[in-house]
Amino acid sequence: MLPLVPQPRDDAKLADRLALSAATTRGAHLATDGFADWLAERGRANAFRVERIPFGRLDGWSFHDTTGNLLHRSGRFFTVEGLHVTERGGPYGDGPYAEWHQPIIKQPEVGILGILGKEFDGVLHFLMQAKMEPGNPNLLQLSPTVQATRSNYTKVHQGADVKYLEHFVGPGRGRVVADVLQSEHGSWFFRKSNRNMIVLTDDDVPLLDDFCWLTLGQIAELLHRDNVVNMDSRTVLSCLPVPEATADALLSDVQLLSWITGERSRHDVHAERVPLAGLPGWRRDEMTVEHEEGRYFKVVAVAVQAGNREVTGWTQPLFEPVGLGVTAFLTRTLEGVPHVLVHARVEGGFLDTVELGPTVQYTPGNYAHLPEEERPPFLDAVLAAPADRIRYDAVHSEEGGRFLNAESRYLLVEADERDVPSDPPAGYAWVTPDQLTWLVRHGHYLNVQARTLVACLNAAAARAR
Repeated sequence: MLPLVPQPRDDAKLADRLALSAATTRGAHLATDGFADWLAERGRANAFRVERIPFGRLDGWSFHDTTGNLLHRSGRFFTVEGLHVTERGGPYGDGPYAEWHQPIIKQPEVGILGILGKEFDGVLHFLMQAKMEPGNPNLLQLSPTVQATRSNYTKVHQGADVKYLEHFVGPGRGRVVADVLQSEHGSWFFRKSNRNMIVLTDDDVPLLDDFCWLTLGQIAELLHRDNVVNMDSRTVLSCLPVPEATADALLSDVQLLSWITGERSRHDVHAERVPLAGLPGWRRDEMTVEHEEGRYFKVVAVAVQAGNREVTGWTQPLFEPVGLGVTAFLTRTLEGVPHVLVHARVEGGFLDTVELGPTVQYTPGNYAHLPEEERPPFLDAVLAAPADRIRYDAVHSEEGGRFLNAESRYLLVEADERDVPSDPPAGYAWVTPDQLTWLVRHGHYLNVQARTLVACLNAAAARAR
């Protein structure tokens, strides 16, 4: 059960400040129309280069002689290991077992993803960073003020200090309006969490190169553009304490929590880390670790040059998905209230069995060989949706520090009774956007893809206003 937390008396004032920022599309420092030029200029100001290399050219990384795990000589950063997952989850927890093996990233440290807010001309602006990540399709995207692993901000790599970190750690930071541990990709990380923070300040904040102040309305506009706002920004933005629009929902909050608890109870998931060497169904050569049937994703290696990073040159492994993903909420208005269809989703790296994911979260090419009755539920309904039912549509990339060209098409698709009934199948539930906003203030309820769609829902609402 989520705890009852006393709310500060100025919550209403904060809600008004956030609403004003969301309604303001003309920033005090940078015009939205000028953002693309500003981002391009930051790209020209720094030297960026990413080159695929064989594993043998990795500096400091190697495959362990016994386990075959890919690890760094320092023992820090992360390792690429094997994972063996068995899962049983019929309607009463006694359905058939699913079983699979895969590579997984083990990174036993909590990073900080933090966005700093400050008022200019009476309107809240948020400090965003043009940050290069080697896996981003266009390299440079809009990231939070601080996006740093523990290894980064404790300077294991002996690099430069993380800029603006003092606003998120220590006694001198400003007013914290969001601070919650959230999961990373459960399909590719093993039990990895990051601290998502939003902090407001009245202090003078020097504007450094590669940073800009934007209103929520400006960020909402940028969320409608492909591959501009990075994953870390989207997950932090989803944690904003936006005001509730309605108290009505098909399921009450207590019923929703009970449903989530039931889903977690009925799924029997066992995830065991195993050696990468000899992982069933996977093969390794000098350039990749990949699935024998060419599906899902590959492990590859890159060499990176980045003039504006804490360390300006390095090599590392990355996970590279095979194909463009499709990630979508089906939406319906039920009893006069907007709802979205969530899926209680099992991923091998989750800390707590299941988290709420989008209606659809799949790479279609991985299932194209299957007969219609074995394809993922609702995938074909999303793929076949006519344009007049699509309420949001943009391509966003996933975490560019660990994943290479990992892109998904994010959609909000209006459905009707023929697509999905008001009483959905097992494992699915209708919830309101307000309930998602409530849940995301607490850790490990919504997966990272669902949190992106929460940010997209808020962006679509801001554009409509």
